[in-house]
Amino acid sequence: MQNVWNDLRFAIRQLIRVPGFALTAILTLTLGIGANTAIFSLLDQALLRSLPVRSPASLVVLRDSSNVWNGSIMMSGGDQNDYFSYPQYLGLRDQSHGLAALVATSSTTVGFMRNNVAEFVSTELVSGNYFQALGVEPALGRLLQPSDDTAPGANPVAVVSYDFWRSKLGADPSILNTTVSISGHLFQIIGVAAPRFESAVWGQKTAIFLPITMLEAAIPQAGKRFTDHGSKWLNILGRLQPGVTPAQAQSENAPLWHALRANDLALQGGRSARFAQSFMASTLQIVPGARGFNFNRSGLEKPFLAIMAMAALVLLIASVNVASLLMVRSAGRVREFSLRAALGASSARIVSQLVLEGVLIGLCGGLLGVLLAPVALRALISRLADTSGETAFSAAIDGRVLLFNFAVAVIVSLLFSLVPALQLRRPNLASTLRESTGTSGSGQLLLRRVIVSLQIGLSVVLLVGAGLFIRTMQQLRKVNTGFNTTHLLTFNIDPELAGYSAAATPAVQQRVLDGLAAVPGIRSVAASNDQALGANGNFYNVVVSGYVAPADEVFQVQNTSVTPNYLATMQIPLVMGRVFTDTDTLDHPGVTLVNESFVKHFCNGSNATCLGRHISFPTRNQTKMDAEIVGIFRDYRNRGIRDVIPATMFRPMKQTPEISQLFLNLRTSLEPTEAVGDVRNAMRRIEPQLPLGPMVTMDQQIDSDLQNERIITLLAISFGALATLLAGVGLYGVLAYSTAQRTREIGIRMALGSTRLAVSSLIVVDVLRLAAIGLVIALPVSFGLSLLLRSQLFGVSAADPVILLSVVGLIACVALVSAFVPARKAASIEPVKALRTE
Repeated sequence: MQNVWNDLRFAIRQLIRVPGFALTAILTLTLGIGANTAIFSLLDQALLRSLPVRSPASLVVLRDSSNVWNGSIMMSGGDQNDYFSYPQYLGLRDQSHGLAALVATSSTTVGFMRNNVAEFVSTELVSGNYFQALGVEPALGRLLQPSDDTAPGANPVAVVSYDFWRSKLGADPSILNTTVSISGHLFQIIGVAAPRFESAVWGQKTAIFLPITMLEAAIPQAGKRFTDHGSKWLNILGRLQPGVTPAQAQSENAPLWHALRANDLALQGGRSARFAQSFMASTLQIVPGARGFNFNRSGLEKPFLAIMAMAALVLLIASVNVASLLMVRSAGRVREFSLRAALGASSARIVSQLVLEGVLIGLCGGLLGVLLAPVALRALISRLADTSGETAFSAAIDGRVLLFNFAVAVIVSLLFSLVPALQLRRPNLASTLRESTGTSGSGQLLLRRVIVSLQIGLSVVLLVGAGLFIRTMQQLRKVNTGFNTTHLLTFNIDPELAGYSAAATPAVQQRVLDGLAAVPGIRSVAASNDQALGANGNFYNVVVSGYVAPADEVFQVQNTSVTPNYLATMQIPLVMGRVFTDTDTLDHPGVTLVNESFVKHFCNGSNATCLGRHISFPTRNQTKMDAEIVGIFRDYRNRGIRDVIPATMFRPMKQTPEISQLFLNLRTSLEPTEAVGDVRNAMRRIEPQLPLGPMVTMDQQIDSDLQNERIITLLAISFGALATLLAGVGLYGVLAYSTAQRTREIGIRMALGSTRLAVSSLIVVDVLRLAAIGLVIALPVSFGLSLLLRSQLFGVSAADPVILLSVVGLIACVALVSAFVPARKAASIEPVKALRTE
């Protein structure tokens, strides 16, 4: 221990003696470790971290394996396999085996009013055993209990999240037992959830938790979801009984699930044998659920892993850079080590001294990296926020991330310390005194050249990856949405969530439309019940006259209600037929517009034969709504830039009076952001109690749709630039050192008549040779790694020539810039002074 303490003090003194070297090495590691810590924190939150509940390892998520369904599906994330009907939930809850508890949850948005301020807030409708089964404790008051979930409409109580309590309710303890207005109904706040718990759905910032039996109060237009076997709208999470595995629970509950599906099939009546066979082929999947529902994770897993790999490459480049710096420093300490060896120091003691110095540098870099990581995280998280300003990520660094940072700092310290240390494990270090200090040993110089080529190669890999993501983003930006996205402002309202009755809602909607149309700078106003590029939608089974569906076909059509001037406001071309008019009301025959994808599927692509056909909407109560196709509009991207355009039909808003939520689209004559203030003021005059959704331009909506791609591209660019900078620094270091070592050689060349240009060319040719070696090695590797990213690319190939040529040009520029100072210094060497150099 005394030796370790002495070596530590000596290492500190050595680093203090060379502050430039120490600062360069520490800052290089700070960048690498800080970047890795920040990215690992995001990856940990997105892909690894369990729910902050009791014994998360025993949680499971239930899924339906089949896509065969005849009914409605109300989704708030994920896919239809994640959703169940309320009767299915009751059957599973009451009769399942191997599961200690089953909880149901449904995410929605409600209107919240307090102190005459109305707003939309994220809400979860949950079963009464939700908090109890998850093991979540209250921060204040009490949480929901099974007794709060007894009968529809019987228990108007609410639990607020800790974050909502602090940010919106002023962390006021007296909020308990007070009443607030939720969707126009009074609810009593009974408790505040634990600080870290926000939802069983990852990434969701739930503000209010309500008993699931208060569905119709929270969502007045919900209909008869409690009794409708054909309405899927619930997510189900369970907790295993001790000693039971997910596979065992799945096997034990297979007969029960088969019986529930058989009951659902029987209620549908007259279905074909092939449909019945496909419907009954469903299995109940019970999968590990420690991380809760991961609807938002699916698009992040591969990109985040790719970015983590990029961050690791940056750290490797930084480590190689520091190793190169240590090699240069150790080469200058040959006399010191030889003297220590002559005085009796063993090679192991000398190596341990070098390792200790490296570890000290690494720990300093790790400490500064921890300080840098939150700053980088906050910058990244601000770019991850959606249009409402919310994000699933936190900038806080927890114990797992700190442990990761410490492990990385120690591991990379040992790795880069061993490179120069291994060179000094020769038994007779004193023999190195016979080597001229004026020239570098060929072995050491060769190793440093290999290291620099490796840095360049790693930089090339990162730059190619960054280029692929940049090109993908460019291609996504060029995608034709099918409508004019400029000068378009959008937000949503929902009169029923403000307490208006279903009968009063159409009049409120019309007042809003008329009032906004009169606002200066607004050219036209239209509305629909589906947000353009909002990723969600309402899908239904339909029957089209003249179309004979295959016996086993499961095909659903997106059904959207719109106002008469919707196509004109959005500037979606009408291909054939007519648009809706103000006379298309309930008193007149039902009409509909369909898109080209609808025509392609149901009418063999013939627009003319599609006009005049009728569409029926079978429902569970056997009533049918009938509408005639009176127009065909051009396909447009109404779900997402990457998504396939679904078969879509429009219904007139006045023929679907049950619609309450409207997404308003305002075509402006000025910049949309300049109209936000006037629109808000107008809404306060028209209907002051209506909560308003976020007002965003359609360009901002596209940014939100491409959020994952944007953050991945940003990170890839950042890491590519950082890697290139580190490689340039490493390249400069080697050139500067090799130039200094060649002082005598250069002096001789100039004494023999060589020009300064010729001497400079030696350095430039040397650096281009190193860059070329790195490129030759890295380009094939980059191509192979790019193939692994194909699923994340859009409109670009793994061997895009523009990217490859750009990377080659950038590396060449970096190499020339790195060579500028060493080449200039070499050209300025005086032959007489050089020849006197020992």
